[in-house]
Amino acid sequence: MAENDSAPENLGEDARLRSLDERLRAARNDEALRTGAGKATATNDAGYRLGNRVLAELVGGMAGGALIGWVIDRFAGTSPWALLVMLALGTIVAFRNIIWISQRPK
Repeated sequence: MAENDSAPENLGEDARLRSLDERLRAARNDEALRTGAGKATATNDAGYRLGNRVLAELVGGMAGGALIGWVIDRFAGTSPWALLVMLALGTIVAFRNIIWISQRPK
């Protein structure tokens, strides 16, 4: 039995593995070219973040103004007027913040 068990031979790198590595490398390069990976991703990410921030400022300013106006109307009994005034003020503040964001140096 011991005669049939041969020690594992130290084989060099198999040609099939090298070929597979080369094909995988070529496929990754082709995929990167196809999807445009590595091209201006930092710029795209910065633009995406800026867009999200502008949207959050606009929605948050309007929603915050409307909520505060509604609360004032509930307690003061001035039914749509505080809501309208605070909604307008929230919109103005949101646009002011958006203009301030867009004028910042990059």
